[in-house]
Amino acid sequence: MKLSDYQAIFASNVALLIQHIEDMGYKCTLGEAWRTKEMAEIYAKKGIGIKDSLHIKRLAIDINLFKDGKYIEDGEAYRQFGEWWESLHPFNRWGGRFKSFDAVHFEMREAIQI
Repeated sequence: MKLSDYQAIFASNVALLIQHIEDMGYKCTLGEAWRTKEMAEIYAKKGIGIKDSLHIKRLAIDINLFKDGKYIEDGEAYRQFGEWWESLHPFNRWGGRFKSFDAVHFEMREAIQI
């Protein structure tokens, strides 16, 4: 498969995730969905990201959750959505399982092999 094929699957899965979030009574806003290589390097130097971020390939997105109009800061509140995200496709990964916990991060990880 080509990168554009993975990107299309990823985009469809993100749409499903957003709908699921709303169906569960939450609202969301989109965080970073695309990042330049230069910005990824800056983030990596600051220790808040990695140089080879999948945001560069448009295969990662950060999603901010809200409940009753309030931003949810508790990363564990994202778990139900992270687990649901991973059930959509075998390549989907949730940042809440990363060594460096990143609850707002949703990606299509295995596609980096393309």
